Amino acid sequence: QPQLVESGGGLVQPGGSLRLSCVASGLSFDYHVIGWFRQAPGKEREGVWCISSSGDSTNFGDSVKGRFTISRDNAKNTVYLQMNNLKPEDTAVYYCAANSALIATRRNCEVDVMEYWGKGTLVTVSS
Repeated sequence: QPQLVESGGGLVQPGGSLRLSCVASGLSFDYHVIGWFRQAPGKEREGVWCISSSGDSTNFGDSVKGRFTISRDNAKNTVYLQMNNLKPEDTAVYYCAANSALIATRRNCEVDVMEYWGKGTLVTVSS
């Protein structure tokens, strides 16, 4: 049974940094794109970044460009989301998800096509 487990969330002050990790098991990691998504209270789940096993990636908007980066360690079946210069509006539950695709196109990384989801990790940005 495929399983994705997120970790690394917590409380951080504005301007601070966090690194989230997503460890996958029970699936052919090299044949899946892995995406990071977030859901703030009262809002829909939205994409953040998505990465393929070859390292190509796509992000979902200007709100995180220049502040968040995604990386992947295929040997460890792990994808990371480095979040810098965090803002209160980044407060959300962050989820990772997997889709059986080789290329991290926007379409391969949409919320509605992801096959497997983790349970999420809460990130709170507050002073």
